[in-house]
Amino acid sequence: MRYLGLDLGTRTLGLSISDRTGTIASVYDTLRFNDGDYDSLLVPLKEIVEKEEVSKIVLGLPKNMNNSLGFRAEETIEFKEKLEKYLNMEVILQDERLSTIEANNYMLAADISRKKRKEKKDSLAANIILQTYLDRKGD
Repeated sequence: MRYLGLDLGTRTLGLSISDRTGTIASVYDTLRFNDGDYDSLLVPLKEIVEKEEVSKIVLGLPKNMNNSLGFRAEETIEFKEKLEKYLNMEVILQDERLSTIEANNYMLAADISRKKRKEKKDSLAANIILQTYLDRKGD
């Protein structure tokens, strides 16, 4: 089973993909879109799902630190529902608190330039979200 991990931002969507055994996540790509135009992501995501033979999608849910759901989480849940309907596929929500900070910390530790960090942080955050899910699903 192959999984696609998503980190939804206001203008970017970070993507990661698992190996065919659903064990290891790898950075895949970052899709850019106009501020809040989530519908524009549906067609490219469908193409990726078909091309890569994805069985399930794992979407990061940006909860507040106190575990409550704010505006960004509500937008993410709406996107999840659209995605499930459009792709006729299950979309799993995964708590993503601190995933972008963790991604930046990895890149800082690796001495990656600020410009490259900006380019890679979304797909790396998606990778952290997906790997967290893959590690926990085996429990």
